[in-house]
Amino acid sequence: MLRSTALLATLLTIGAAPAAAPADTATLEALRAADLRLGAIGYRLATANAALCSDVAPVPGIVVHAIDQYAESEQPAARTAFGFATGVAVEGVVPDSPAARAGLHADDTIVSVNGQPVPVADGAGHVRTRDAMVALIDAQPVDRPLTMVVRRAGSDRSVAIAPSLGCRTLFELRVGTTMDAVADGRLVQISSAFLDKLADPQLAVVVAHELSHNILRHHARLDAARVSRGLLRELGRNGRLHRATEDDADRLGVHLLRNAGWDPQEAVRFWRGPGARIDGGIFHSRTHSSASKRAQLIAAELAALPKGAPIPYRPPVLSTRDQPLQ
Repeated sequence: MLRSTALLATLLTIGAAPAAAPADTATLEALRAADLRLGAIGYRLATANAALCSDVAPVPGIVVHAIDQYAESEQPAARTAFGFATGVAVEGVVPDSPAARAGLHADDTIVSVNGQPVPVADGAGHVRTRDAMVALIDAQPVDRPLTMVVRRAGSDRSVAIAPSLGCRTLFELRVGTTMDAVADGRLVQISSAFLDKLADPQLAVVVAHELSHNILRHHARLDAARVSRGLLRELGRNGRLHRATEDDADRLGVHLLRNAGWDPQEAVRFWRGPGARIDGGIFHSRTHSSASKRAQLIAAELAALPKGAPIPYRPPVLSTRDQPLQ
C-alpha cells in the first residue's frame, strides 16, 4: 500500500504541506503514532482471542513497514526518520509485548527472521515488500521463539522474541477521509478518519467487528454463496446475506472485546452514540442493520452470556464459520 503521509498529517491537523510535497519528520511521526495505535489494539484483540481462531500465526507485537510503501518523493525523509538500512524496518513496538520485552526498538532495521533474509523489492512492483515481510513472520512456528537479526546504529544484533500466537490478521491503516473499514479474510483495514473521531475503546469496537469477519470466514463464505459485492449488493438475497454476516460479526465482536479486557457494553454505547451519528461508509447501508438494531442485538447477546463465563469465551456464533450461507 503506497502511503500519502502528507494527507495523514492534514487529517491530524499538524499543518503539513500539500500531498505533492515531501513529508517532513512531524508528518512521519504522526503516521507512526497512528499505525502503532491501531497496531496495539489489533495486537490485544488478536492475542486474547487466539483460542477462537482456526488460523493462527506468531504475533510478536511489532508494526513493520517498508521503504517502497512511501511515495518516491517521501522516501528520502522516510530513510532519515526510520533508518531502512534494508528495505524493511520496525515502525513501532507495542508496549509490554514479547517484542518490547525482548528489547526490539522502533527504527530497528530487520535483516533476517529465523535465518531467512527480509524480502527485497524487485523494482517492478511485483514484490510488495511489507506484505512479503508479514507473510514471512506468519510462516514461522507459533510454538518457538522468533529470532530476528536487526541493525541498529550500524551494528547487527540478534533478538530472541518469546512465542506469542494470535489470530492471523494484518491490521492496516488506510489514509483517507472516508469513514470505512473492511476485512478480506487476511486483512483488517481501518480508515485513518476513525482515529480523529474515536477514543481507543470505541476504535476497538470497530476493529473487533472487522476481525470477527475474518474469524467467521465471511469473505470466503460470501464468495462461495456467489453474493454480489457490486451494485446489486444491497438487493434481495445479496443484501440479506450481507446483513446476516454483519449481524454475526457484531455478535462475535462483543465477545472479542470482553476476551481482550474491554468493557463489552462499550459496543452497545457505541451504536447508541458515535456509531449512529457517523454518516456514510459502513454505518448507513442496506447491507447493515440500523445502528439502533445493532445496539439491541449486541445487548441481547450480552444478556445471553452465561453467568461466570470464562475468558476467553467461545460464543455459539463461532460454530457458524464452517456453514454455508443460505
